[in-house]
Amino acid sequence: MRFDEPALRNPIDDLTVFGRPVARIEGPLKVTGAARYAYERTELGKAAYGVVVGAAIPKGRIRAIDRTAALASPGVLGVITTLDHDRLPTADMCAATLFGGDVIQHHHQAMAVVVADTFEQARAASRLLSVTYERAEGRFVLADEEPRAEAAPDTENGGPDAPDIDVVGDFEAAFRAALVRLEQTYTTPYESPAMMEPHASMAAWQGDHVTIWTSNQMVNWAVRDIPRALGIPAENVRVLSPYVGGGFGAKLFIRCDVVLAALAARALGRPVKVTLHRPVIFNNTSHRSATIQRIRLAAGSDGKLTGISHRGLSGNLPGGLAEMATSQTKLLYAAPNREIGMRMATLDLPESNFMRAPGEAPGLMALEVAMDEMAEKLAMDPIAFRILNDTPVDPHVPNRRFSERHLAECLRVGAERFGWSARQARPAGVRDGRWLVGMGVASAIRNAIPMSSGARVRLERSGRLTVETDMTDIGTGTYTILAQTAAEMLGVTPADVGVTLGDSNLPRAAGSGGQWGAANATGGVFAACVKLREAIAARLGFPAAQCTFADHHVRSGNDTTSLAEVAQRGELIGEDLIEFGDLGKRFQQSTFGAQFAEVGVDAFTGEIRVRRMLAVCDAGRIINPVTARSQVIGGMTMGIGAALMEDLGLDAKRGFFVNHDMAGYEVPVHADVPHLDVVLLDHPDALASPTKAKGIGELGMCGAAPAIANAVYNATGVRIRNYPITLDKLLHELPPLSAL
Repeated sequence: MRFDEPALRNPIDDLTVFGRPVARIEGPLKVTGAARYAYERTELGKAAYGVVVGAAIPKGRIRAIDRTAALASPGVLGVITTLDHDRLPTADMCAATLFGGDVIQHHHQAMAVVVADTFEQARAASRLLSVTYERAEGRFVLADEEPRAEAAPDTENGGPDAPDIDVVGDFEAAFRAALVRLEQTYTTPYESPAMMEPHASMAAWQGDHVTIWTSNQMVNWAVRDIPRALGIPAENVRVLSPYVGGGFGAKLFIRCDVVLAALAARALGRPVKVTLHRPVIFNNTSHRSATIQRIRLAAGSDGKLTGISHRGLSGNLPGGLAEMATSQTKLLYAAPNREIGMRMATLDLPESNFMRAPGEAPGLMALEVAMDEMAEKLAMDPIAFRILNDTPVDPHVPNRRFSERHLAECLRVGAERFGWSARQARPAGVRDGRWLVGMGVASAIRNAIPMSSGARVRLERSGRLTVETDMTDIGTGTYTILAQTAAEMLGVTPADVGVTLGDSNLPRAAGSGGQWGAANATGGVFAACVKLREAIAARLGFPAAQCTFADHHVRSGNDTTSLAEVAQRGELIGEDLIEFGDLGKRFQQSTFGAQFAEVGVDAFTGEIRVRRMLAVCDAGRIINPVTARSQVIGGMTMGIGAALMEDLGLDAKRGFFVNHDMAGYEVPVHADVPHLDVVLLDHPDALASPTKAKGIGELGMCGAAPAIANAVYNATGVRIRNYPITLDKLLHELPPLSAL
């Protein structure tokens, strides 16, 4: 099915089960332990255990690896080292070498896997390897490498010919002429996805074919990259990832657990499972790059922005991707004069790559604080200032309007719901006992990304429907929303639909990442259901265009037949994929939101407590309010972490992240998270997909951290521009107690 015209009314619009709150259908399996994850699989037979050994230097070469003692250790079946293999090709959109060769690019790069009968035996033996290194000087400090940084064009949003700096008008002239100006620098730290389930894989070979159970967000990307790494045809690889315990971008691509499990299983002739322990995850896989962002704003006395300049710097391994922290600034606010762009410095640190809300999360942490600072200079309410500078068109392509844009409504609805009128504009003006209390606001934006996605839907002889696709569920509710889609299209209930996910033998779907999964995967199921409806109509001799499906029956005029009767004549299958035309180019497709936060800051200790938060979201049609709300709350919780605690501490001499476990890398716990309120606006987007949905998974994080930062300033009068906002940065700047 090709989607190149706005969606008209279709069966989804009946909203019998689609768009309704439905409890997650896989929930009982997860809470009872019946949903087995990659490391728990037993289908492939009794597996051996592999433990990965990471390099102890950040840059250089391995001269020798002595495995004698490890091989003599009890239970050890084999030791495979990086010197046993040529350097494996990197995965698409990745820069780090997963295994092979003697060159070390970064700390904890995989240099060996020790395999034994038990995990404990493999772990003990892994400590017996003796490695001889040749060290080299490395580049570890982002600010130090800024003079040598190179332009990082925004090819994701601007195409292959994107300019180094996206320029509109003459910003410098506008800045010089402006009555009101702002010029500030903001920094964001290195951050880790810190997902609950570690990277884990199990591999088994049958002849020259390999089956791999793994924790991966994008099955079809894994099937693209694994054959290259192993040197075998793609048709010889099967990947299964039916349950993923969180990924947040870190599991978009294959990592060393996948290839080492496969290499070890091939060498030993038996299944091997490999999981990465936390220190290896933090320094071997991927993270979000730190950024340095410089923002200049120019405005007239009326508050209208006349110029926006947003320049950013991030770092990565050679050939890696930049953290595009400036990309959202091209779309969020109007101004006739603009210069926006990123640069990237080469660093010898573990790889930076996509992490939840890549670009927007750190970018809004700077832009939305700058907008608050500018509103204060103009003596304007921060919400009024944002609404004044709203835009119905892409400011860099003025003839392209947004398909749906309701940012101003998000801000107004949120202000009313949150009680913004009670906010004291003067900082440090509200006290509750020993607590200084403040409110903050921030806008949110995350683009909707159309991607081809396929599915197969079966009408079984039993009368049940089965949805099949290689789409994954990373804890977001994919099983449920795909069941809702098929149920709506065929006139049954979600309980009548089974869903099989995460198998590369099934039709290729968009996968889980970038907030693109829900809208595209439901579009693929929609297309497959159209085919199945046509097949059912053909069997019954009904004209397909005149059929309605409801209450487990098919109706055409005065003729009615139950789906059970249709099924008794034999299984029927509908298979198709959704393919997108140029609507995404003709119209800017984005999701929007407004984040509100109230914080208390202890006037004596500087302790910050988030008291309450609200997110108002404009994300097209909401497929399932229960799972959508859960996604937004998860993003808001990540925003709390980004604002107040998350920071990968870098050892700038040795080139590694020192707080490389869940004890040292702080993330919000239950005591840190107050009541989080979510409002989901109802604006179906007929230009986005046949279901008129756009996705919401990452929008909840966008804007959450700067809303908290702005609330901290409103509470204390202290403006912190280098995240996270920790006690050491805040305490000595607090108002004197005598002034309170």
